[in-house]
Amino acid sequence: MARYTGPVCRLCRAEGKKLMLKGERCKSDKCAINRKRPAPGKDPKGRLGKRSDYGLQLREKQRLRRIYGMQERQFRLFFERALRMAGITGENLFVLLERRLDNAVYRLRFAASRSQARQLVLHGHVRVNGKRVSIPSYLVKPEDIIEIKEGSKNLVVIKEALKENSRAGVMPWLELDPDGMKGKFLAVPRRSDITDLADVKEQMIVEYYSK
Repeated sequence: MARYTGPVCRLCRAEGKKLMLKGERCKSDKCAINRKRPAPGKDPKGRLGKRSDYGLQLREKQRLRRIYGMQERQFRLFFERALRMAGITGENLFVLLERRLDNAVYRLRFAASRSQARQLVLHGHVRVNGKRVSIPSYLVKPEDIIEIKEGSKNLVVIKEALKENSRAGVMPWLELDPDGMKGKFLAVPRRSDITDLADVKEQMIVEYYSK
């Protein structure tokens, strides 16, 4: 499947908000948003007029899709699955996105970004319940054990990412053993638990796909 390979800071500039696509760089003075760089393209100020409802919905959908590093077709499939589930569609979508294995690896601080977590999964560095899983979109379940395989525990990128845990910890639906490079998915999170994405308006995404 094709994947965006251009400069990811350009995506943040397009949305006008941090998408946290480059780990520690996003928190530094090098971040394009912190430096107040304009949106990409010619004459960005000329595109700052009032957006239509459709335009606002599109931007919200693009923002969430890019945060989780997904292509449109895959993101749409996740939405359709959320639509079939009982409950509120927007909240169901967040639950499915947070259950992705690459996201869980990122949330457990084994990677500095979701794209780095995806690479760890694809390259076979991650085990779920003792078995190798190399599918980033694999959905983890409560009580699943997610760990770095023994032969990969000396990787510098993982050790560097884990240092962040001492400052930020992990989300309440996860449990981490940093020394053993092992974590547990304790429970399916509620929408209110996903505090770092509290400003995402998921209802706009539901309305976008409902047209």
